[in-house]
Amino acid sequence: MASPLVIRNVTSKPIELKRCEYHGMAPSLSRGGLTNISHNVTSLFRSATSPAAAPVSEPTNSFVHQDVSIRVEPFTSIQTDIRPQSTNETIHLTFETEGEQHVLDTPTPTSNSTVLKPLSENPRFNYTAVHLLEHSHLTLYSSANLQTWMRSLRDDTPLSALSIPGTHNSPTCHKALPSVRCQATSPPEQLDNGVRFFDIRVQLEAPEDPTKDGLILVHGVFPISLTGTKYLRGLVNEVYAFLDRNPSETVIMSLKREGTGNGTDAQLSRILKDHYAGDPSRWFTAPRIPYLGEARGKIVLIRRFGLDDSLRQEWGGAGWGIDAENWADNTPNATCPSGDVCVQDFYEVLETVNIEKKIQYSQEHLERAAKCVCALPAPDQHADDAPPKQPFYINFLTASNFWKVGCWPEKIAAQLNPAIIDFLCRKHNEPGDGGPDQSGDGSTGIVVCDWVGYKGNWDLVRCIVGMNAKLEMREQGL
Repeated sequence: MASPLVIRNVTSKPIELKRCEYHGMAPSLSRGGLTNISHNVTSLFRSATSPAAAPVSEPTNSFVHQDVSIRVEPFTSIQTDIRPQSTNETIHLTFETEGEQHVLDTPTPTSNSTVLKPLSENPRFNYTAVHLLEHSHLTLYSSANLQTWMRSLRDDTPLSALSIPGTHNSPTCHKALPSVRCQATSPPEQLDNGVRFFDIRVQLEAPEDPTKDGLILVHGVFPISLTGTKYLRGLVNEVYAFLDRNPSETVIMSLKREGTGNGTDAQLSRILKDHYAGDPSRWFTAPRIPYLGEARGKIVLIRRFGLDDSLRQEWGGAGWGIDAENWADNTPNATCPSGDVCVQDFYEVLETVNIEKKIQYSQEHLERAAKCVCALPAPDQHADDAPPKQPFYINFLTASNFWKVGCWPEKIAAQLNPAIIDFLCRKHNEPGDGGPDQSGDGSTGIVVCDWVGYKGNWDLVRCIVGMNAKLEMREQGL
Protein backbone atom coordinates (compact mmCIF):
# COMPACT_ATOMS: atom_id res chain seq x y z
CA MET A 1 0.00 0.00 0.00
CA ALA A 2 1.25 3.48 -0.85
CA SER A 3 2.35 5.85 1.88
CA PRO A 4 0.07 8.75 2.85
CA LEU A 5 0.47 11.77 0.59
CA VAL A 6 2.52 14.67 1.98
CA ILE A 7 1.63 18.07 0.53
CA ARG A 8 4.22 20.82 0.81
CA ASN A 9 3.41 24.46 0.14
CA VAL A 10 6.49 26.40 -0.80
CA THR A 11 4.73 29.58 -1.87
CA SER A 12 3.94 32.81 -0.05
CA LYS A 13 0.17 32.15 0.11
CA PRO A 14 -1.87 29.64 2.13
CA ILE A 15 -3.24 26.86 -0.09
CA GLU A 16 -6.28 24.82 0.94
CA LEU A 17 -7.14 21.37 -0.36
CA LYS A 18 -10.92 21.44 -0.87
CA ARG A 19 -11.87 18.24 -2.65
CA CYS A 20 -10.54 14.75 -3.44
CA GLU A 21 -11.99 12.58 -6.20
CA TYR A 22 -10.85 9.01 -6.61
CA HIS A 23 -10.87 7.40 -10.05
CA GLY A 24 -10.34 3.68 -10.47
CA MET A 25 -10.74 2.25 -6.97
CA ALA A 26 -12.43 3.24 -3.74
CA PRO A 27 -10.13 4.89 -1.19
CA SER A 28 -9.51 3.80 2.35
CA LEU A 29 -9.92 6.75 4.67
CA SER A 30 -9.39 6.77 8.40
CA ARG A 31 -12.30 7.54 10.72
CA GLY A 32 -13.04 11.24 10.51
CA GLY A 33 -11.77 11.58 6.95
CA LEU A 34 -8.39 13.11 6.25
CA THR A 35 -5.95 13.91 9.01
CA ASN A 36 -2.85 16.04 8.87
CA ILE A 37 0.34 16.83 10.67
CA SER A 38 2.12 20.13 10.07
CA HIS A 39 5.80 20.50 9.34
CA ASN A 40 7.87 23.57 8.50
CA VAL A 41 9.29 23.81 5.00
CA THR A 42 10.71 26.19 2.40
CA SER A 43 9.87 27.32 -1.16
CA LEU A 44 10.08 26.87 -4.95
CA PHE A 45 8.97 28.49 -8.24
CA ARG A 46 8.19 27.23 -11.73
CA SER A 47 8.77 28.49 -15.27
CA ALA A 48 6.01 29.78 -17.49
CA THR A 49 8.16 28.51 -20.35
CA SER A 50 7.72 24.89 -19.29
CA PRO A 51 5.44 22.39 -21.02
CA ALA A 52 1.72 22.98 -20.87
CA ALA A 53 -0.30 21.57 -18.01
CA ALA A 54 -0.98 17.86 -18.28
CA PRO A 55 -4.57 16.79 -18.99
CA VAL A 56 -6.72 16.69 -15.88
CA SER A 57 -9.41 14.06 -15.47
CA GLU A 58 -13.04 15.17 -15.57
CA PRO A 59 -14.73 14.64 -12.19
CA THR A 60 -17.93 13.18 -13.70
CA ASN A 61 -16.44 9.68 -13.72
CA SER A 62 -15.17 9.75 -10.17
CA PHE A 63 -15.84 6.64 -8.12
CA VAL A 64 -15.71 8.40 -4.75
CA HIS A 65 -15.35 12.04 -3.86
CA GLN A 66 -14.95 13.81 -0.56
CA ASP A 67 -15.06 17.47 0.36
CA VAL A 68 -12.25 18.34 2.75
CA SER A 69 -10.59 21.37 4.27
CA ILE A 70 -6.84 20.93 4.64
CA ARG A 71 -5.08 24.26 4.87
CA VAL A 72 -1.36 24.26 4.08
CA GLU A 73 0.30 27.45 5.28
CA PRO A 74 3.24 29.02 3.41
CA PHE A 75 6.45 27.05 3.88
CA THR A 76 4.76 24.21 5.70
CA SER A 77 3.87 20.63 4.86
CA ILE A 78 0.92 18.44 5.72
CA GLN A 79 0.82 14.68 5.96
CA THR A 80 -2.65 13.51 4.93
CA ASP A 81 -4.51 10.22 4.87
CA ILE A 82 -4.76 10.41 1.09
CA ARG A 83 -3.26 7.38 -0.57
CA PRO A 84 -4.01 5.50 -3.80
CA GLN A 85 -5.09 1.93 -3.28
CA SER A 86 -3.74 0.65 -6.61
CA THR A 87 -1.23 1.62 -9.28
CA ASN A 88 -4.02 2.50 -11.71
CA GLU A 89 -5.90 4.80 -9.36
CA THR A 90 -5.86 8.56 -9.97
CA ILE A 91 -6.72 11.12 -7.32
CA HIS A 92 -8.15 14.40 -8.62
CA LEU A 93 -7.24 17.19 -6.15
CA THR A 94 -8.84 20.64 -6.02
CA PHE A 95 -6.84 23.39 -4.30
CA GLU A 96 -8.00 26.90 -3.46
CA THR A 97 -6.18 30.17 -2.79
CA GLU A 98 -8.20 33.30 -1.92
CA GLY A 99 -11.26 31.85 -3.62
CA GLU A 100 -9.42 30.79 -6.78
CA GLN A 101 -9.35 27.07 -7.54
CA HIS A 102 -6.75 24.92 -9.31
CA VAL A 103 -6.86 21.19 -9.99
CA LEU A 104 -4.28 18.44 -10.31
CA ASP A 105 -4.32 14.70 -10.96
CA THR A 106 -1.96 12.60 -8.88
CA PRO A 107 0.09 10.59 -9.56
CA THR A 108 1.15 13.00 -12.27
CA PRO A 109 1.51 11.45 -15.73
CA THR A 110 5.26 12.07 -15.97
CA SER A 111 8.18 12.38 -13.59
CA ASN A 112 8.56 16.03 -14.64
CA SER A 113 6.76 18.87 -12.89
CA THR A 114 3.12 19.51 -13.80
CA VAL A 115 1.22 22.77 -14.10
CA LEU A 116 -2.01 22.93 -12.10
CA LYS A 117 -5.08 23.76 -14.18
CA PRO A 118 -6.87 26.94 -13.05
CA LEU A 119 -10.67 26.79 -13.02
CA SER A 120 -11.07 30.50 -13.72
CA GLU A 121 -10.03 32.73 -16.58
CA ASN A 122 -7.12 35.13 -16.02
CA PRO A 123 -6.06 33.58 -12.70
CA ARG A 124 -4.10 35.69 -10.25
CA PHE A 125 -2.11 32.68 -9.08
CA ASN A 126 -0.36 29.94 -11.03
CA TYR A 127 1.01 26.79 -9.49
CA THR A 128 3.20 23.88 -10.45
CA ALA A 129 3.64 20.56 -8.68
CA VAL A 130 6.61 18.23 -8.35
CA HIS A 131 5.38 14.78 -7.38
CA LEU A 132 8.02 12.49 -5.90
CA LEU A 133 6.14 9.24 -6.35
CA GLU A 134 8.63 7.11 -4.43
CA HIS A 135 8.06 9.21 -1.30
CA SER A 136 4.37 10.03 -1.94
CA HIS A 137 5.37 13.70 -1.69
CA LEU A 138 3.72 16.55 -3.58
CA THR A 139 5.44 19.94 -3.62
CA LEU A 140 3.45 22.98 -4.76
CA TYR A 141 5.19 26.16 -5.83
CA SER A 142 4.38 29.32 -7.71
CA SER A 143 5.00 29.48 -11.42
CA ALA A 144 7.56 32.04 -12.52
CA ASN A 145 8.75 33.14 -15.95
CA LEU A 146 12.30 31.85 -15.98
CA GLN A 147 13.35 34.35 -18.64
CA THR A 148 12.80 37.19 -16.17
CA TRP A 149 12.75 35.58 -12.73
CA MET A 150 14.92 38.32 -11.20
CA ARG A 151 12.37 41.01 -12.04
CA SER A 152 10.36 40.62 -8.82
CA LEU A 153 13.37 40.99 -6.50
CA ARG A 154 14.40 44.29 -4.98
CA ASP A 155 17.30 46.27 -6.40
CA ASP A 156 18.99 46.38 -2.99
CA THR A 157 19.20 42.60 -2.73
CA PRO A 158 22.83 41.43 -2.52
CA LEU A 159 23.45 39.12 -5.45
CA SER A 160 25.00 36.54 -3.11
CA ALA A 161 21.70 36.19 -1.22
CA LEU A 162 19.91 34.74 -4.23
CA SER A 163 19.33 31.15 -5.24
CA ILE A 164 20.93 31.04 -8.69
CA PRO A 165 21.04 28.17 -11.19
CA GLY A 166 24.35 27.79 -13.01
CA THR A 167 26.06 25.52 -15.49
CA HIS A 168 29.53 23.97 -15.42
CA ASN A 169 31.64 24.47 -18.54
CA SER A 170 28.56 26.23 -19.86
CA PRO A 171 29.29 26.24 -23.62
CA THR A 172 30.25 22.55 -23.83
CA CYS A 173 27.09 21.54 -25.68
CA HIS A 174 28.77 20.69 -28.99
CA LYS A 175 29.93 17.40 -30.47
CA ALA A 176 32.99 16.61 -28.37
CA LEU A 177 34.75 13.91 -26.40
CA PRO A 178 32.26 12.36 -23.94
CA SER A 179 34.28 13.48 -20.93
CA VAL A 180 34.48 17.04 -22.33
CA ARG A 181 30.80 17.63 -23.07
CA CYS A 182 28.95 18.77 -19.95
CA GLN A 183 25.77 20.38 -21.29
CA ALA A 184 22.72 19.21 -23.23
CA THR A 185 21.65 22.68 -24.38
CA SER A 186 23.21 25.86 -25.76
CA PRO A 187 24.00 28.90 -23.61
CA PRO A 188 21.09 30.93 -25.08
CA GLU A 189 18.66 28.12 -24.22
CA GLN A 190 20.15 27.91 -20.73
CA LEU A 191 19.59 31.63 -20.22
CA ASP A 192 16.02 31.49 -21.50
CA ASN A 193 15.33 28.76 -18.95
CA GLY A 194 16.66 30.56 -15.90
CA VAL A 195 20.41 29.87 -15.74
CA ARG A 196 22.27 32.96 -14.47
CA PHE A 197 25.79 31.68 -13.77
CA PHE A 198 28.24 30.60 -16.47
CA ASP A 199 31.46 28.70 -15.75
CA ILE A 200 33.86 29.50 -18.61
CA ARG A 201 37.39 28.23 -19.35
CA VAL A 202 39.50 29.94 -22.03
CA GLN A 203 42.84 29.57 -23.78
CA LEU A 204 44.70 32.59 -25.14
CA GLU A 205 45.02 32.39 -28.91
CA ALA A 206 47.82 34.97 -29.32
CA PRO A 207 49.13 35.81 -25.83
CA GLU A 208 52.12 37.80 -27.08
CA ASP A 209 50.00 40.23 -29.13
CA PRO A 210 47.88 42.48 -26.87
CA THR A 211 45.97 43.78 -29.89
CA LYS A 212 44.40 40.34 -30.43
CA ASP A 213 41.25 39.42 -28.54
CA GLY A 214 41.10 35.71 -29.39
CA LEU A 215 40.06 33.61 -26.38
CA ILE A 216 39.29 29.99 -27.27
CA LEU A 217 36.67 28.12 -25.25
CA VAL A 218 38.18 24.96 -23.76
CA HIS A 219 37.56 22.29 -21.13
CA GLY A 220 40.88 21.45 -19.55
CA VAL A 221 43.33 20.96 -22.41
CA PHE A 222 40.61 19.98 -24.87
CA PRO A 223 38.58 22.11 -27.31
CA ILE A 224 34.86 22.15 -26.53
CA SER A 225 33.92 21.19 -30.09
CA LEU A 226 35.22 18.69 -32.63
CA THR A 227 33.59 20.65 -35.45
CA GLY A 228 35.53 23.90 -35.17
CA THR A 229 37.03 26.35 -32.69
CA LYS A 230 34.56 28.23 -30.49
CA TYR A 231 35.45 31.66 -29.09
CA LEU A 232 34.49 33.68 -26.03
CA ARG A 233 33.47 36.57 -28.29
CA GLY A 234 30.54 34.64 -29.68
CA LEU A 235 29.40 33.57 -26.23
CA VAL A 236 29.61 37.10 -24.84
CA ASN A 237 27.54 38.40 -27.74
CA GLU A 238 24.88 35.80 -26.95
CA VAL A 239 24.79 36.98 -23.33
CA TYR A 240 24.54 40.61 -24.46
CA ALA A 241 21.59 39.74 -26.70
CA PHE A 242 19.80 38.01 -23.82
CA LEU A 243 20.38 40.92 -21.44
CA ASP A 244 19.20 43.42 -24.05
CA ARG A 245 15.92 41.49 -24.28
CA ASN A 246 15.69 41.01 -20.51
CA PRO A 247 17.23 44.03 -18.75
CA SER A 248 15.92 42.92 -15.35
CA GLU A 249 18.41 40.03 -15.36
CA THR A 250 22.12 39.65 -14.76
CA VAL A 251 24.59 36.90 -15.66
CA ILE A 252 27.50 35.99 -13.40
CA MET A 253 30.48 34.79 -15.42
CA SER A 254 33.30 32.89 -13.77
CA LEU A 255 36.38 32.94 -15.99
CA LYS A 256 39.45 30.73 -15.71
CA ARG A 257 42.51 30.16 -17.91
CA GLU A 258 42.97 26.58 -19.11
CA GLY A 259 44.08 24.87 -22.30
CA THR A 260 47.54 24.62 -23.80
CA GLY A 261 50.07 27.27 -24.78
CA ASN A 262 52.21 29.79 -22.99
CA GLY A 263 49.63 32.39 -22.00
CA THR A 264 49.61 33.81 -18.49
CA ASP A 265 46.93 35.05 -16.15
CA ALA A 266 48.29 38.57 -16.43
CA GLN A 267 47.92 38.47 -20.21
CA LEU A 268 44.39 37.10 -19.89
CA SER A 269 43.41 39.89 -17.51
CA ARG A 270 44.67 42.57 -19.94
CA ILE A 271 42.84 41.01 -22.90
CA LEU A 272 39.61 40.90 -20.92
CA LYS A 273 39.96 44.47 -19.70
CA ASP A 274 40.99 45.92 -23.08
CA HIS A 275 38.74 43.93 -25.41
CA TYR A 276 35.76 42.64 -23.43
CA ALA A 277 34.98 43.98 -19.96
CA GLY A 278 36.00 47.60 -20.25
CA ASP A 279 32.45 48.92 -20.77
CA PRO A 280 30.83 49.58 -17.36
CA SER A 281 27.38 49.58 -18.97
CA ARG A 282 27.93 45.94 -19.96
CA TRP A 283 30.13 44.54 -17.20
CA PHE A 284 30.31 44.82 -13.41
CA THR A 285 34.00 44.51 -12.55
CA ALA A 286 34.25 46.06 -9.08
CA PRO A 287 36.06 43.76 -6.61
CA ARG A 288 32.98 43.26 -4.43
CA ILE A 289 29.62 41.50 -4.46
CA PRO A 290 27.09 43.81 -6.13
CA TYR A 291 23.48 44.53 -5.34
CA LEU A 292 21.04 43.28 -7.91
CA GLY A 293 20.19 46.79 -9.05
CA GLU A 294 23.85 47.46 -9.86
CA ALA A 295 24.10 44.25 -11.86
CA ARG A 296 20.89 44.28 -13.90
CA GLY A 297 21.59 44.18 -17.62
CA LYS A 298 25.28 43.38 -17.01
CA ILE A 299 27.75 40.52 -16.81
CA VAL A 300 29.26 40.21 -13.32
CA LEU A 301 32.87 39.04 -13.43
CA ILE A 302 34.20 36.43 -11.01
CA ARG A 303 37.85 35.91 -11.85
CA ARG A 304 39.70 32.68 -11.26
CA PHE A 305 42.95 34.16 -12.55
CA GLY A 306 45.62 36.55 -11.35
CA LEU A 307 45.88 40.16 -12.45
CA ASP A 308 48.36 42.19 -14.42
CA ASP A 309 50.09 44.66 -12.12
CA SER A 310 48.30 47.57 -13.80
CA LEU A 311 44.89 46.10 -12.89
CA ARG A 312 45.80 45.68 -9.24
CA GLN A 313 45.46 49.45 -8.98
CA GLU A 314 41.88 49.50 -10.25
CA TRP A 315 39.07 50.57 -7.91
CA GLY A 316 41.35 52.54 -5.62
CA GLY A 317 43.93 49.78 -5.40
CA ALA A 318 41.38 47.08 -4.51
CA GLY A 319 41.88 45.20 -7.77
CA TRP A 320 39.53 44.21 -10.58
CA GLY A 321 36.69 41.70 -10.59
CA ILE A 322 35.36 39.55 -7.74
CA ASP A 323 38.43 37.72 -6.51
CA ALA A 324 38.30 33.91 -6.65
CA GLU A 325 41.92 33.54 -7.78
CA ASN A 326 42.98 31.22 -4.97
CA TRP A 327 40.20 28.70 -5.46
CA ALA A 328 40.80 25.54 -3.42
CA ASP A 329 41.14 22.48 -5.62
CA ASN A 330 38.85 19.45 -5.28
CA THR A 331 37.33 20.69 -2.04
CA PRO A 332 34.10 19.81 -0.21
CA ASN A 333 34.08 23.27 1.42
CA ALA A 334 36.53 26.15 1.28
CA THR A 335 36.39 29.95 1.30
CA CYS A 336 38.63 31.97 -0.98
CA PRO A 337 41.00 34.38 0.80
CA SER A 338 38.97 37.34 -0.48
CA GLY A 339 36.01 36.08 1.57
CA ASP A 340 33.65 36.61 -1.37
CA VAL A 341 33.37 32.98 -2.51
CA CYS A 342 32.71 29.79 -0.53
CA VAL A 343 32.91 26.77 -2.82
CA GLN A 344 32.14 23.06 -2.93
CA ASP A 345 34.02 21.67 -5.92
CA PHE A 346 34.85 18.07 -5.08
CA TYR A 347 35.21 16.57 -8.55
CA GLU A 348 37.47 13.50 -8.31
CA VAL A 349 34.77 10.84 -8.44
CA LEU A 350 37.11 8.05 -9.45
CA GLU A 351 34.54 5.27 -9.03
CA THR A 352 30.76 5.25 -9.28
CA VAL A 353 30.52 4.33 -5.59
CA ASN A 354 31.94 7.78 -4.80
CA ILE A 355 28.92 9.52 -6.33
CA GLU A 356 27.14 9.19 -2.98
CA LYS A 357 29.95 11.17 -1.38
CA LYS A 358 29.50 13.88 -4.01
CA ILE A 359 25.76 14.00 -3.30
CA GLN A 360 26.49 14.36 0.41
CA TYR A 361 28.93 17.25 -0.13
CA SER A 362 26.45 18.99 -2.43
CA GLN A 363 23.63 18.71 0.10
CA GLU A 364 25.84 19.97 2.91
CA HIS A 365 26.75 23.05 0.90
CA LEU A 366 23.06 23.71 0.22
CA GLU A 367 22.53 23.64 3.97
CA ARG A 368 25.31 26.17 4.54
CA ALA A 369 23.72 28.58 2.11
CA ALA A 370 20.23 28.01 3.56
CA LYS A 371 21.27 29.14 7.04
CA CYS A 372 22.26 32.63 5.87
CA VAL A 373 20.00 35.59 6.54
CA CYS A 374 20.38 38.38 4.00
CA ALA A 375 21.28 41.71 5.61
CA LEU A 376 19.04 44.02 3.60
CA PRO A 377 20.31 47.61 3.63
CA ALA A 378 18.23 50.38 5.12
CA PRO A 379 16.46 52.80 2.73
CA ASP A 380 18.85 55.32 1.13
CA GLN A 381 21.85 53.59 2.68
CA HIS A 382 25.00 53.95 0.58
CA ALA A 383 26.54 50.72 -0.66
CA ASP A 384 29.81 51.44 1.19
CA ASP A 385 27.92 51.74 4.50
CA ALA A 386 25.64 48.74 4.01
CA PRO A 387 25.79 45.67 6.23
CA PRO A 388 28.29 42.97 5.23
CA LYS A 389 27.09 40.62 2.51
CA GLN A 390 27.22 36.85 2.72
CA PRO A 391 29.66 35.27 0.29
CA PHE A 392 28.66 33.54 -2.91
CA TYR A 393 28.06 29.91 -1.97
CA ILE A 394 29.05 28.16 -5.20
CA ASN A 395 28.05 24.52 -5.24
CA PHE A 396 29.24 22.30 -8.11
CA LEU A 397 27.03 19.25 -8.71
CA THR A 398 29.65 18.12 -11.20
CA ALA A 399 32.44 15.56 -11.29
CA SER A 400 34.07 13.19 -13.75
CA ASN A 401 36.73 10.59 -14.38
CA PHE A 402 38.00 10.44 -17.96
CA TRP A 403 38.89 6.75 -17.63
CA LYS A 404 35.53 5.51 -16.27
CA VAL A 405 32.48 5.57 -18.55
CA GLY A 406 30.18 5.51 -15.52
CA CYS A 407 31.88 8.66 -14.21
CA TRP A 408 31.57 10.84 -17.29
CA PRO A 409 29.64 14.10 -16.75
CA GLU A 410 26.37 12.85 -18.28
CA LYS A 411 26.38 9.70 -16.15
CA ILE A 412 27.08 11.54 -12.92
CA ALA A 413 24.44 14.19 -13.69
CA ALA A 414 21.88 11.42 -14.17
CA GLN A 415 22.31 10.61 -10.48
CA LEU A 416 23.20 14.00 -8.99
CA ASN A 417 20.42 16.07 -10.54
CA PRO A 418 17.48 13.90 -9.40
CA ALA A 419 19.03 13.54 -5.94
CA ILE A 420 19.23 17.32 -5.54
CA ILE A 421 15.67 17.83 -6.83
CA ASP A 422 14.53 15.34 -4.19
CA PHE A 423 16.54 17.13 -1.49
CA LEU A 424 15.21 20.57 -2.43
CA CYS A 425 11.61 19.38 -2.56
CA ARG A 426 11.60 17.42 0.70
CA LYS A 427 14.40 18.61 2.97
CA HIS A 428 16.00 21.92 2.00
CA ASN A 429 15.73 24.36 4.92
CA GLU A 430 13.31 22.01 6.67
CA PRO A 431 13.94 21.24 10.36
CA GLY A 432 14.40 17.67 11.49
CA ASP A 433 15.56 14.56 9.67
CA GLY A 434 19.08 15.92 9.50
CA GLY A 435 18.05 19.11 7.72
CA PRO A 436 19.13 22.58 8.83
CA ASP A 437 17.00 24.75 11.07
CA GLN A 438 14.70 27.18 9.33
CA SER A 439 16.20 30.36 10.74
CA GLY A 440 17.81 31.33 7.42
CA ASP A 441 16.39 32.56 4.14
CA GLY A 442 16.61 29.10 2.59
CA SER A 443 18.86 30.17 -0.26
CA THR A 444 20.66 27.54 -2.30
CA GLY A 445 23.49 29.84 -3.34
CA ILE A 446 24.79 29.27 -6.87
CA VAL A 447 24.13 25.66 -7.89
CA VAL A 448 26.30 24.65 -10.85
CA CYS A 449 24.93 21.76 -12.91
CA ASP A 450 25.81 19.43 -15.77
CA TRP A 451 23.30 18.26 -18.37
CA VAL A 452 20.49 20.42 -17.04
CA GLY A 453 17.60 20.77 -19.50
CA TYR A 454 18.22 17.33 -20.99
CA LYS A 455 15.13 16.25 -22.95
CA GLY A 456 13.41 19.46 -21.90
CA ASN A 457 13.56 18.78 -18.16
CA TRP A 458 14.36 22.04 -16.35
CA ASP A 459 12.96 21.01 -12.98
CA LEU A 460 16.29 21.39 -11.18
CA VAL A 461 16.50 25.01 -12.35
CA ARG A 462 12.90 25.62 -11.27
CA CYS A 463 13.58 24.20 -7.82
CA ILE A 464 16.65 26.41 -7.37
CA VAL A 465 14.91 29.57 -8.54
CA GLY A 466 11.95 28.78 -6.31
CA MET A 467 14.10 28.93 -3.21
CA ASN A 468 14.08 32.73 -3.53
CA ALA A 469 10.49 32.88 -2.31
CA LYS A 470 11.22 33.20 1.41
CA LEU A 471 13.70 36.03 0.78
CA GLU A 472 11.18 37.70 -1.51
CA MET A 473 8.56 37.49 1.24
CA ARG A 474 10.94 39.25 3.61
CA GLU A 475 11.60 41.96 1.05
CA GLN A 476 7.87 42.54 0.63
CA GLY A 477 7.29 42.60 4.39
CA LEU A 478 4.79 39.71 4.25
